[in-house]
Amino acid sequence: MDSESPQPAGNAPEWSVSDLSGALKRTLEDAFGFVRVRGEISGYRGPVGSGHVYFSLKDANAKIDAVIWKGVFGRLKTKPQEGLEVIATGKITTFAGKSSYQIIIDSLEPAGIGALMALLEERRKKLAAEGLFDAGRKQLIPFLPRVVGVITSPTGAVIRDILHRLEERFPRHVLLWPVRVQGESSAAEVANAIAGFNALPEGGRIPRPDVIIVARGGGSLEDLMGFNEELVVRAAAASLIPLVSAVGHETDVTLIDHAADLRCPTPTGAAEKVVPVRAELLAQVTDLSRRLSGATLRLSERRRNDLRALARALPTAEGLLAAPRQRLDLAATKLGPALARNARVHEQKLAQLDRRLHGQSPATRLATHAARLDGLGKRLAAARGALLRTERDRIARTSDRLEAVAARAVAAFTRQIQRRRDRLDSVWALAASLGPQAVLARGYALVRDEDGNLLRSAAAARPGLALQVTLADGSFGAVVPGGPSAPQAPRQSGRKPTGGGGQGDLF
Repeated sequence: MDSESPQPAGNAPEWSVSDLSGALKRTLEDAFGFVRVRGEISGYRGPVGSGHVYFSLKDANAKIDAVIWKGVFGRLKTKPQEGLEVIATGKITTFAGKSSYQIIIDSLEPAGIGALMALLEERRKKLAAEGLFDAGRKQLIPFLPRVVGVITSPTGAVIRDILHRLEERFPRHVLLWPVRVQGESSAAEVANAIAGFNALPEGGRIPRPDVIIVARGGGSLEDLMGFNEELVVRAAAASLIPLVSAVGHETDVTLIDHAADLRCPTPTGAAEKVVPVRAELLAQVTDLSRRLSGATLRLSERRRNDLRALARALPTAEGLLAAPRQRLDLAATKLGPALARNARVHEQKLAQLDRRLHGQSPATRLATHAARLDGLGKRLAAARGALLRTERDRIARTSDRLEAVAARAVAAFTRQIQRRRDRLDSVWALAASLGPQAVLARGYALVRDEDGNLLRSAAAARPGLALQVTLADGSFGAVVPGGPSAPQAPRQSGRKPTGGGGQGDLF
């Protein structure tokens, strides 16, 4: 028998779906383990509600599902973007729920310099659209800062170059905030350092810098990626302290350079920009002092010459007093006649005031007021009499009207009472005519059984039933004949019973 012929189905081992999926998962993970896959990100929609990220990596011929767990996604230096070509490092495994295989990504990096430059250009456009790179929001660098803050590595040559150049030009107090300038944590440390310098209070124990230098030496594009991160750019744009960027060499350009208030090609150039040369300042001050002294001397001499010229142009004291003296003599000549005329005028005014005062004397005014008072008293008496007569007539008319109204009210009330009494009598008469007593008086009777129920038909009067008969002038008892215990009443046809002790047959 051929060895390659298929075995009968009964000899093949049976697998459960879970066992088969587990075996495939172990085989795939053991065969591949960790791999590096290059491809284009497709179907990226950001983290889902759980915080995990799901997308695909594809090339021209194939596609593989990819997963980034929530904890790994927060640590990634390069975040996924739709259409970005990346190199993903992770573990190949299977997902039994879909019978598919996928890669669990642990790290992600752009695939080549071209992809990295495209990523940086897209990030630059995004931040520029938000206005973080506008020239109008940049601050001026202080001319001579008291404190210089430096954010860089404490062990590199950058800090030594900055300190050496500051010492040469103009020694200043320097505060160093040590950070990592390369690696995954460098971006967060630089952003925290910028925010930390800005958080220092004015006049605190640690002096607040007047200017901040963010510096790093040259390196590859990947080495400088920490200064291209969005959180570093936003921290630089939000800094209230003027910030100088000195990252890399002259040809290196990072995104923090656009957000900084001043970009310098090298860290040494940054030190030269933030402080002037002390010797040059001293020479400039000396020159300005010399020029100020010469200008002061020349100004004093010019003012002295001007004063002498003005003094020669001034008139003498005799010339200044001649005209006022002549005016005084003229005024003295006119003073006597003017005083006499003034006295006559005031005398005439005094006479007029005397006449007016006589007319306004207390005696005259009292007489006038007394006459007016007498006239007012007479008018008041006349008005009082007229008013009394008017009120007396009005009261009389009012009394007459009240008596007439009272008489009409009593008559109306009497008529109303009579009408109510007549209506009540009519109602009582109608009630008496419709009452049961009037009906009984016309020859009718009320018949009740022994329970007091009113009988309305002969069928309800069973034999032997005790009855109560009510007439107009009284009531009496009766028994329906025919019962076993009822006595036989004598038959008396058409005759009234003799004697008063018996009861006749009602039926």
